[in-house]
Amino acid sequence: MSEEERIVLFDTTLRDGGQTRGVHFSVEDKIKLTRELDEMGFDYIEGGWPGSNPKDMQYFEAMKGIPLQHARLTSFSSTRLKESRVENDKILTELLRAETPVFTIFGKSWDLHVSDSLGTSLEENLAMIHSTIEFLKPRGEEVVFDAEHFFDGYKANPEYALATLKVAAEAGADWIVLADTNGGSLPSEVAQAMKAVCEIIDSPLGIHAHDDGGLALANTIVAVEHGARMVQGTINGLGERCGNANLCSSIGALTLKMGYHSLPEQKIPHLTRLSRLVSELSNKPHQESLPYVGERAFTHKGGIHVSAIRKNTRLYEHISPETVGNRREVSISDQAGKSNILQKANELGMVVEDAHAKAIVAKVKEMEARGYHFEGADASFELLTDELMGKRSEPFTVHGFRVHSWENKDGDIWSEATIKVSVPETAASSTGSSIEHTAAEAAGPVEAMDMALRKALGAFYPSLADIRLTDYKVRILNEEAGTTATTRVLINSSDGKRRWGTVGVSENIIEASWRALVDSMEYKLKKDEEDQS
Repeated sequence: MSEEERIVLFDTTLRDGGQTRGVHFSVEDKIKLTRELDEMGFDYIEGGWPGSNPKDMQYFEAMKGIPLQHARLTSFSSTRLKESRVENDKILTELLRAETPVFTIFGKSWDLHVSDSLGTSLEENLAMIHSTIEFLKPRGEEVVFDAEHFFDGYKANPEYALATLKVAAEAGADWIVLADTNGGSLPSEVAQAMKAVCEIIDSPLGIHAHDDGGLALANTIVAVEHGARMVQGTINGLGERCGNANLCSSIGALTLKMGYHSLPEQKIPHLTRLSRLVSELSNKPHQESLPYVGERAFTHKGGIHVSAIRKNTRLYEHISPETVGNRREVSISDQAGKSNILQKANELGMVVEDAHAKAIVAKVKEMEARGYHFEGADASFELLTDELMGKRSEPFTVHGFRVHSWENKDGDIWSEATIKVSVPETAASSTGSSIEHTAAEAAGPVEAMDMALRKALGAFYPSLADIRLTDYKVRILNEEAGTTATTRVLINSSDGKRRWGTVGVSENIIEASWRALVDSMEYKLKKDEEDQS
């Protein structure tokens, strides 16, 4: 396949997507998603803006010890400040601390922004772009220049907008990315600007489209048709205001419709799973109407549609849902549901026989109807699968727990958890007793339960001391029910070697948290046993 047919995917979910109102990725979330994007085959992952907040710097520090197999990690920043020297610029100093192989720099291409936002001259802005790229080029492997507000700038002052690209290319930028930052450009305007750019710029070009006009995908496609070979965007279209171009839709259109190579072919069926994972990590419901990866993308309801789809799915489906890892909703066949379960089990390294797959499908559907969601909770899914195949061991049995909270003399709320557990005789041989009844107190009920459970089991299973709860998310599933609403709790855990997620659902938030905690401990013990065998 020629380079002309290759589309380079630049994911900015962790940076631009993290600017979505209500989305707050933890450092652990960002690391998990980075690993997933790398495994999927994305080319560039924009991790954040060093120096803009402590969390992004913590992320980049952590990533220094995490090698990526395919993707190139990039940090993001602006050009140097006006009338300053690059060597002394605080923004660039923070950028260098991230030590990423790629630096992504944005600079102003709209003269209105230069005068009203930066408050400097057009000449100084060009110097800022040139000196910044020239300074960073020998200090990293690549420099990506994002021409901010390029299309608005081109409409207002085409000569100056193009001049910003020229100085970026002259300074050594490896990629020049044209940004529709306000998201209001029309496809015809993007096409016109792209033609003008291609006449004077030899550097590889990219597109960064926002969706304020509902045209981010259309503008991305037009830009590619006119020479762009890097496509920037976010999973699920996360981003400020109306969001960025949705990479799931971009990949679907460019790869499945237009024949470009983006993700490795074998990874395309994992798009829906990736989309759901990002929704979970964003702590937001998965958008049912998302193209390609939404639950309603291949849903058919009654009448002529259902009659037709049973005869030939192509009559009302533009692609096969399995192509992107989604599924058809009419009356889902046992075989289709079985395929999804078998695929998931295979990803987790499990062997599931066809004889058990039907029962697993039915159980998963039943639990999803009650509010469970296993994206982001692979450990709970694995334990459930073991149970339905008759392979789930019981390293401990919980006979009961109690949690209560009180206000101390200083006005602080404190919690205490009491628990009674037993373990099999084989695990109790070293202590002489198979029953433990203990308590622990902490600042909150979940922390108290976690400490009490580990305290009770620690004498039998010392390795549980290695577990750390790295994230805790709560989602109310039916807000209209008020205080009786169903709650879903997602807990992420780590023992320093592996990371896993567990889920619990209940009308009682304490019970939902407890179920996720118990699954986390059991999963850790299961993996320890597998490591020893």
